[in-house]
Amino acid sequence: MSAPTTFGTGVMFTERPVLPASVPGLYLRHLDRGFTAHVTASEHALSTVRRLAASVLMSYGADREAAATAQLVLSELVGNAVRACGQAVPLVIEVYVTALGIAVNVHDPAPELLPHRSQTPMDSDQATSGRGLALLDLLAPGWTIEHSLIGKQIRCHLAE
Repeated sequence: MSAPTTFGTGVMFTERPVLPASVPGLYLRHLDRGFTAHVTASEHALSTVRRLAASVLMSYGADREAAATAQLVLSELVGNAVRACGQAVPLVIEVYVTALGIAVNVHDPAPELLPHRSQTPMDSDQATSGRGLALLDLLAPGWTIEHSLIGKQIRCHLAE
């Protein structure tokens, strides 16, 4: 049982949501007001984590729009990690409600592979990729890259 919490609506939440059982390639555990997922990147694992992000965040009081934004940020971070590190990369994903919004963190094992911005403007017809970091700047200004025991961690905070 988690401590009561409020988010945006002022409604108190005390019950932890039920997480799916862990399976090979997808290991889930509760965090305070969220969850952590140890995954081997696959379509099934990542779609499960994406869906879970919305339902868990809303169970802790995030509104549907904030949860959808967190899903989008999560998708961008995971997509970047898979593009940089390759298919079946091991990732650790953390999604949780904070006192000021929502945190979405993705750890990958390649500290030397840092995200970089495209030189092509985001709205250009020539842009085939590179929009993700601009999207992060818009949705989670101040996102950071930090070294971690796993490799590196991209930390995003979405304000309430």
